[in-house]
Amino acid sequence: MSERSCLSIILAAGEGTRMKSAMPKVLHRIAGLPMVAHVARAAVSAGTGDIALIVGRGGEAVASAVKPFAPAETFVQAERLGTAHAVLAARAAIERGYDDILVLFGDTPLIDADTLAQARRKLAEGAAVAVIGFHTDNPTGYGRLIVRNGDLVAIREEKDCTPEMKAITFCNAGLMAISGRFALGLLDKIGNNNAKGEYYLTDIVAIAHGESLTVTAIEAPFDSVLGINNRAELATGEAHWQRRARQKMMLDGVTLVAPETVHLAWDTEIGPDTLVEPNVVFGPGAKIAGGATIRAFSHIEGATVAAGAEVGPFARLRPGADLREKAKVGNFCEVKKAVIDTGAKVNHLTYIGDAVIGAKANIGAGTITCNYDGYNKFLTEIGAGAFIGSNSSLVAPVKIGQGAYVASGSVITREVPDDALAFGRARQTTLPDRGRQLRERNAEMAAAAGKSSHSE
Repeated sequence: MSERSCLSIILAAGEGTRMKSAMPKVLHRIAGLPMVAHVARAAVSAGTGDIALIVGRGGEAVASAVKPFAPAETFVQAERLGTAHAVLAARAAIERGYDDILVLFGDTPLIDADTLAQARRKLAEGAAVAVIGFHTDNPTGYGRLIVRNGDLVAIREEKDCTPEMKAITFCNAGLMAISGRFALGLLDKIGNNNAKGEYYLTDIVAIAHGESLTVTAIEAPFDSVLGINNRAELATGEAHWQRRARQKMMLDGVTLVAPETVHLAWDTEIGPDTLVEPNVVFGPGAKIAGGATIRAFSHIEGATVAAGAEVGPFARLRPGADLREKAKVGNFCEVKKAVIDTGAKVNHLTYIGDAVIGAKANIGAGTITCNYDGYNKFLTEIGAGAFIGSNSSLVAPVKIGQGAYVASGSVITREVPDDALAFGRARQTTLPDRGRQLRERNAEMAAAAGKSSHSE
């Protein structure tokens, strides 16, 4: 297959009115990734070299969603005159000449690369068109694939089916592969002599059959070709994707105690011999090494967890959290953009942000790194083997040395040398109007630096 060139045309111009959304339908997410990006990834995995993206409203955003996974050329479908009309919006790309052309839909995010590769193999074996279908016990509402002597001779919409045809359970998924040799000739012969006056891509089957070209159909699992049209179907698609991903993960050696309660992202990586307890959510960018333990009700996104580390229960790891070997972040803790080095412990009720925690340091319950002044973030550094007593506030930027000890309830604002003991409990001092003055000063500094204020 690698020697055959391939163009994937992804139809992504639909308005998606049933989504009841201001956002284009194909940008709604499955497992944290826009649906159209799932389709592009499958196409690339099936050997696609080029992608033609057919867009309408929100076309720039749709193209941006695909860009991280494949270079895509966009074509605008100004009028909605049917699926064949949409495909021909990419005429300039088709004319460049490809061995294989895949026609895909941006709202079928569960399509898998193996199915697309199978359709391409049919073209390599001499078929002019290979249509992807599925079997269902309830075919009502779907177009039927009419197969005779192993050849696909037509696709019939249900309203045009005879009683015998309605009994057929092999249905059209809409996706197909077309030989680049015949593509434009067949597409240009599709007419619009129908009740809606539209150009239907499905007519290509009868046209090709009428020219004595080989037309075939291949079967895909129903959930792989599921089209998403509304929020309820989006939830169904999510459930199918999660079930598939969990199954693969468990077969790869990960223990999911209650798999149906674990939510994965499209790029979640979890190594073998990791234990994941119930009700854990992995957002995009989570990478968990083998042998880690993720306890119940934790949320991990954009974070790295090394071998033997332990997270939770009820812990939140935000982007930039980096837990090294055998580190521990316990219950009701939040870590953001911070290194928790080998063997360090952050056990209870603690916020660690913009920080480096040294190896085997111990962070007591209720500790807070005060990293944000309303305009800027500052770094807290805690040395190896340091002990931070409970209910301490570490006001960044600040550095606490190796083996240092911070007494419980302290507010630390200055550097603590190695092996020193620090404590600080001051009486309250109130300075009238100073809060307003600080806000005005910070606003002036932000304006001068060309920055806008933001909140934690």
